Amino acid sequence: MSLSRIAPVFTALILIAFLANTGLRRGWFPAITAFAQESKMSTQNEQDAAAPVHVFNNQGELVGPVVSPKVIKTDDQWKAQLTSEQFRILRKEGTERAFTGALLENKQEGIYTCAACGLPLYTSDTKFKSGTGWPSFFQPIAPSNIAEQRDTSFGSVRVELECARCNSHLGHVFDDGPAPTGKRHCLNSESLAFTANDQLPTLADPASESASVVLAGGCFWCTEAVFEPVQGVVEVISGYAGGLEDSANYGAVSSGQTKHAEAIKITYNPNAVSYDKLLELFFNVAHDPTQLNRQGNDVGTQYRSTIFYQNEGQKQATQAYIKHLNESGKFDKPIATTLEPLNKFYPAEQGHQDYARLNPNQPYVQAVALPKVRKLEKKYGELLKD
Repeated sequence: MSLSRIAPVFTALILIAFLANTGLRRGWFPAITAFAQESKMSTQNEQDAAAPVHVFNNQGELVGPVVSPKVIKTDDQWKAQLTSEQFRILRKEGTERAFTGALLENKQEGIYTCAACGLPLYTSDTKFKSGTGWPSFFQPIAPSNIAEQRDTSFGSVRVELECARCNSHLGHVFDDGPAPTGKRHCLNSESLAFTANDQLPTLADPASESASVVLAGGCFWCTEAVFEPVQGVVEVISGYAGGLEDSANYGAVSSGQTKHAEAIKITYNPNAVSYDKLLELFFNVAHDPTQLNRQGNDVGTQYRSTIFYQNEGQKQATQAYIKHLNESGKFDKPIATTLEPLNKFYPAEQGHQDYARLNPNQPYVQAVALPKVRKLEKKYGELLKD
């Protein structure tokens, strides 16, 4: 190593030693610590910048899971929005006095939302009279809309409930509720707002307008051809998922030596087509979900049946759907579809986009892709675009 490279390092070591042995350390090292903590908080905020949730659309229908931006505000901003009692409970984890909440005896049919950010949390048909003095529910409107945290305050261990979008305090959950869950979600009235069923369109959320899902089920020419004609589908892109960036190209993936699967990314409008409906088309039309690491004559892990979930809501919805299919006996064999977290989706080369539509006379398209499209037209004609 040359002297020119050693000198800067040696100088830095002397400076650190000097600072550590002078009064400057009292101001310097706390500043370094504060900077590190701020960087950590910034990274965490970036990771928490979006939440997978279910929301209402402008038709008053619950849709999702969709990704909604996290609601992050300063205390001063929350104080300007909330009443003093709401701020104490929602943002400072307070509790209202038993039997005083305005929504305790509410018997109207409708939706209970977060009083801070408006996220739908509970439905009136899951509300029950617990006798505890606080509004009680046996389950949330969607599991992904509620966050659970370990609470060790007051010398006991409890499970705290928070809004998944703005992390406002809602209450606690206990194991003494009624069937079918056996849970009691014990909420503060001040943490909730109520909207009657005939007013649900007023809860329309911008996040309901767009969502995406990444699916793999054999050759992407074929799966792309099935979803492009469906109402509510905005765009379908063929590509690769499940492997490393440097192997995301057709030649490498086709060799079967990468971890990638040929996949498609569907961008869709949940107001026009639901996530469950897309799953139905995937399992019933786009491919055979009982084949392991192959589709027909296409053999290899690059042709595996996989759903690359983007959030916990998609994961839970897909697990529930696969469980239903296995229990229904619809297929003679177990579902071989796997779930993998989506790290990144890599669009395929331009020549593979819209391939079946642009090459209808290609032999493979004629033999494999077009029969799937005809099946779609026959069984799901009402779902097709004009």
